[in-house]
Amino acid sequence: MDCIFCKMAARAIKVDPVVETDRVMVVKDINPQAPVHLLVIPKTHYASILECKDMGVLGEMMEAAVTSAKKLGVADPGFRLSINTNDEGGQTVFHLHMHLLAGRPLSGRLG
Repeated sequence: MDCIFCKMAARAIKVDPVVETDRVMVVKDINPQAPVHLLVIPKTHYASILECKDMGVLGEMMEAAVTSAKKLGVADPGFRLSINTNDEGGQTVFHLHMHLLAGRPLSGRLG
């Protein structure tokens, strides 16, 4: 098992989840890019979103992100969710995960 997120899910690496379900965990990013930077990680290994056909897991990831944002008090001011995919999409850990960024105004508005 070389995947760091799989090791976290198996508790081979100590984690302190913000939110956790049977299929998803939310943890603080160790290299935060905003005052609040969380990772929403499915416990099942998918190299990227391209491999995940389980809409239940994807829905649970979204639900965990919203629950975490509310728990940390950043839901109302606003937050950003991002899933980086493959090299050109900026993915550096090849286990599907979603970033939740909040706690300050975020640049790079898309729409």
